[in-house]
Amino acid sequence: MTGSTLSGGHSDPARGVPPSPPGETAPASRSSFPPKDRDAAGAPSSPSGSSPSGPQAPGAPRVLTRRDWIGFFAMVVGMFMAILDIQIVASSLGEIQAGLSASADEISWVQTSYLIAEVVMIPLSGMLSRILSTRVLFAAAAAGFTLTSVACAFAGGIESMIVWRALQGFIGGAMIPTVFATSFALFPGKRQAGISVMIGLVATMAPTIGPTLGGWLTQTFSWHWLFLANVIPGVIVTSLVWTLVDVDKPNRALLKGFDILGLLLMAAFLGSLEFVVEEGPRQDWFDDEAVFAFAIVATLAGIGFFWRVLTYRNPIVELRAFLNRNFAIGSLYSFIIGVGLYGAVYLQPLFLARVRGYNSLQIGTVMFVTGIFQFLSAPLAGMLSKKLDLRIMLAMGLMLFGAGVWLNSFLTAQSSFWELFLPQAVRGVSLMFCFIPVNAIALGTLPPDQIKNASGLYNLMRNLGGAIGLAVINTVMTERLALHMNRLGDNLNLARPEVQSMLDGLTTSFDGRVADAEAAALRVMAGLVQREATVMTFNDCLLIMAFVFFGALLFMPLLRRPSHGVKADH
Repeated sequence: MTGSTLSGGHSDPARGVPPSPPGETAPASRSSFPPKDRDAAGAPSSPSGSSPSGPQAPGAPRVLTRRDWIGFFAMVVGMFMAILDIQIVASSLGEIQAGLSASADEISWVQTSYLIAEVVMIPLSGMLSRILSTRVLFAAAAAGFTLTSVACAFAGGIESMIVWRALQGFIGGAMIPTVFATSFALFPGKRQAGISVMIGLVATMAPTIGPTLGGWLTQTFSWHWLFLANVIPGVIVTSLVWTLVDVDKPNRALLKGFDILGLLLMAAFLGSLEFVVEEGPRQDWFDDEAVFAFAIVATLAGIGFFWRVLTYRNPIVELRAFLNRNFAIGSLYSFIIGVGLYGAVYLQPLFLARVRGYNSLQIGTVMFVTGIFQFLSAPLAGMLSKKLDLRIMLAMGLMLFGAGVWLNSFLTAQSSFWELFLPQAVRGVSLMFCFIPVNAIALGTLPPDQIKNASGLYNLMRNLGGAIGLAVINTVMTERLALHMNRLGDNLNLARPEVQSMLDGLTTSFDGRVADAEAAALRVMAGLVQREATVMTFNDCLLIMAFVFFGALLFMPLLRRPSHGVKADH
């Protein structure tokens, strides 16, 4: 990567690291970590360049130590915290609203502020990791995330909560793409399959168990523990990363000519875009003045941002990674997976709450099936990633996810745990079959100097997929609910004998129990129409999502088979 050392300047065929040009000396490792008497691989060096165990071949991969493994695992835990925090808070917004005496419009900003700030940091993390080094950036992000979690727990009102949540999202957003970049920089191709399984489990399991954990913490303790639960793991992660991680060295020279204008344009573009897709469905899109104004800001800032990054000599985000066909299509698949991952986790709990009347803990119990099957399928997915063409494996994952969502689109007002078991099991298996190959396809074919920056863009696409997908889902739900209500209402005609018979039966059952038995019977019938229209609306959304995943298979022939990454272990 630009200004950083990932393999000590040696060639690494497993990761596609080119050898240093003749006569050119590879950059030295960071002066303070590791010590001067150790080489870039972390092994003791001697004046002759040999180690006690003998000279290291020029093309040999980095020798991993226990410190590397523990440090990287700590980074994965930090990423898990950052991803989990979105869903764990979303499951208990009602309790937070009551605790802070906030209105319905105000409480939505607890999530919106976090997501807006996070989406700005994710692409920025590539530049910051080159300037500060992976160790410093991640340790600072983990420490800041922990401190802002404490501040959120003790927020005195909705205004301070929104401020702290924005800071928490901005600081914590650096952890997610940094882990992806480090996995390709630190581990040779033969270990990439196992690392991809671990990262895939974490990145997909966190949204799945979030409602369960959030519901349990809120009902067992209080909503404050949604944030306080981050403190102990946050301190441990910060300490381990600061002490053990040694991936690259800082390149302070990048501060010279730092693109402040590009940063401001990117923040305005992504922040405004996130606001529009978050608030648009709730505020009837462009009929709302604020949404319309931010849409204009997003458009103008987006034009300025792309002009800036394409013309400035040291852009805040380098877009050249999109010239790599696999990265471009892999990012598109990351966007689609974000739609499915966050869309399914949003729709199913919403159905269980609105139609079935489940509380957060009951919802979490039902949703946990997906997490169990993710975990059980991980070893199989890891093994197949070494045996199969990754394009075939990704196609299998997309088909399985589409099939799982399609099976889920036959909901009724009585659907409960066992009716939802098979769709969730299929979807849980599919997530690992999607996540492992798409990571290797998108990032595994890039040269090392582009991975840090590309990792931020890749993760940004998944987040945008989730945000835009949820906006579309909410818009579709509003329109389809109105459509189904009208159609069912038209059929609920008292001229029809079946309708009149049902009304008479309900009126008789209420007779003597309420003042106006017929009005009570009509309210019950209206409630049934509302319930059935809601169920039909959920089925429509799930069916659309299934078609998106089946349609994504059309891009599969455009992918090239990765020549390294996971495939290196074949």
